[in-house]
Amino acid sequence: MTEAVAGPITLRELQDIPVERLKGVGDKKQAALKEVGVSSVLDLLTTYPRRFVDRTDEARISDLVPGQEALVLVTVRSVTKRTMRNRRTMVEAKVGDGSGSMHVVFFNQPWRERQLREGLQVALFGKAELFRGGQQMTNPIVDLIGDRTGKIVPIYPQSEKAQLSTWEIAGWVENALERCALRGFEDPVPFEVRRELGLIDRGRAMRQIHMPQTMGEKEQARRRLAFDELLRVQMVLVMRKRAFEREQRGIRHDMSGDLVRRFHAALPYPLTGAQSRAIAEIESDLAGPHPMHRLLQGDVGAGKTVVAVSALLCAVQGGHQGALMAPTEVLAEQHAAGIRQLLDGLRVPADNLFGERQLNVALLTNRVTGQERRDVMAGLADGTVDIAIGTHALIQEGVAFHSLGVVVVDEQHRFGVEQRAALRTKGSNDAVPDVLVMTATPIPRTAAMTVYGDLDVSVLDEMPPGRTPIVTHWANGPLMELAAWGDVRTAVAAGQQAYVVCPLIDESEKLEVASAQETFERLVHQDLKGLRIGLLHGRLPSADKEQVMGAFRRRELDVLVATTVIEVGVDVPNATVMVILDADRFGIAQLHQLRGRVGRGQAASLCWLVTAQLEGTSPRVEALVGSTDGFELAEIDLELRGEGTLMNTMQKGRSDLRIASLRRDRELVALARSVAFGIVDADPMLVRNQPLLDELGLLLSAQDEEFLFKS
Repeated sequence: MTEAVAGPITLRELQDIPVERLKGVGDKKQAALKEVGVSSVLDLLTTYPRRFVDRTDEARISDLVPGQEALVLVTVRSVTKRTMRNRRTMVEAKVGDGSGSMHVVFFNQPWRERQLREGLQVALFGKAELFRGGQQMTNPIVDLIGDRTGKIVPIYPQSEKAQLSTWEIAGWVENALERCALRGFEDPVPFEVRRELGLIDRGRAMRQIHMPQTMGEKEQARRRLAFDELLRVQMVLVMRKRAFEREQRGIRHDMSGDLVRRFHAALPYPLTGAQSRAIAEIESDLAGPHPMHRLLQGDVGAGKTVVAVSALLCAVQGGHQGALMAPTEVLAEQHAAGIRQLLDGLRVPADNLFGERQLNVALLTNRVTGQERRDVMAGLADGTVDIAIGTHALIQEGVAFHSLGVVVVDEQHRFGVEQRAALRTKGSNDAVPDVLVMTATPIPRTAAMTVYGDLDVSVLDEMPPGRTPIVTHWANGPLMELAAWGDVRTAVAAGQQAYVVCPLIDESEKLEVASAQETFERLVHQDLKGLRIGLLHGRLPSADKEQVMGAFRRRELDVLVATTVIEVGVDVPNATVMVILDADRFGIAQLHQLRGRVGRGQAASLCWLVTAQLEGTSPRVEALVGSTDGFELAEIDLELRGEGTLMNTMQKGRSDLRIASLRRDRELVALARSVAFGIVDADPMLVRNQPLLDELGLLLSAQDEEFLFKS
């Protein structure tokens, strides 16, 4: 590895060196490494330790506190295995250090008898408990550390199945680093950036992450390597954004018209500061030469629709058309009804003998058929339809617009990149329509910068006047549940309505979860006897769904029992109480979305989160009781859930985030983004930074690579 080529070693060279070139990797170990995804030296060096044992600060058995998790370094003294009555196995080991001894018990892990040989040094991580007067750990995490010396011992992900131990991996890593030492590592992050951000160079980071002398050194290395991962992701997003701006010709919308101002003047309430700010950002995009590519993030009820309609009217007042796309037919129909009501009586100033004309809003979904469909299609083609609202039917073959100017896409996470691209082809004379993407799912800032990093972001973080805050209670167990039904009866007696939300339609033997059907029967005959109750779930035919929803809107029903089909877009201002059953089975974002279906009118609103009697706490339920701020809840959700689920919405490459964390590295995400803009704006095609360009090609997926190299 120290051969021929001069200059620092690059990641691509390390990727091209098979792992069997290292000392001690024979056929058997090569196969074992391949099983855990390591076939090159680069794979090995980016297999980072998952934990570090700090021998300078290590707990001893005599210091263990029952009920508290701790890490102890011990020697195995004896191991026994026995089969219990129900054919389950129990492996018991006696371990000790200089300060004392304890028992360790493993249930149903027979292989532990082979793993824990007498005299072996191991690190145990688990909760100590008192058992028969002595200390014991049950099913702790075991790390074999062999005879590794040094103050800080790295612990690598081990594989019992592949028979790889942490000290073998550490030995190969040290061998690889030794052989790289002569040439050093290529570092594509400019020196000025490293100096300004206080980042160590890559070679030092690689050594310190695998062989730190202190925990401080390990942290320095982790920060540098995490920055590299985040920078690569941001480079692709920023290059994509800038290329899109360079290559696509947008429509410079005429902002001098009167239509948008008339719309705002006719609203029954003033715009919030956040709405005014978002509208100004959108108008500035629309007036510019590049097509808009913006994400509008707003909590449930923050007034996104008014902002979206303002954008559509900007297109209409300049002589173009607007389109709004929703993920489902029900939502498209609701948008159409809501927007027609908002725009009722709004006249379009016209340059003709007849003066002003009525604004024309049309609905196009697969349910619109026959002559009505032909009329809508003709209106889109000749420009007499100003605003089209529909599902993805709007971008199907055969739908032609006269001059599509602005497109609003609702609920981005149900809408693929291909569909966004298909919309672009609907513009006229090669000019690309401006796109505004709306989401009611508050996304933590770091995740928004990563998942939607090629979009500009506008945030609605204020509630419009007249929205009453929702008070949330937790009913833990059947006794407290009675209070929830009492509140439903009180609301109905005051002329208001309520939702009851259940997780499943049919009773499932696996999950003891209240089903909608069963809950409906129970409420009708017991808890809410005498009230008018309707049932809504996903398996009902469309016509029945509409009939039930219509009856609820017209106040012919007091209570609607529903599955999560009501999560998105159902708007009944007279509904003031929501009871969510088995609330601990839902995620934070979903609970917050559901809760946003009440509190839409003037009256005070309540949400009850009902759980079976839980021992101890439920962090998710408690978070909802404590806050109604979607952005705050999104951050808590990220803490509780980790970011895995967020990253998989990106087209990610092999690199993914191995060491960076959107949770822990919030500050680094923002820094990486601003560094990426600096690098790309000075050198759009990375002509002067070939090593970085090469790394993007190496470590990002085929879709990203294709994007980068076609430019």
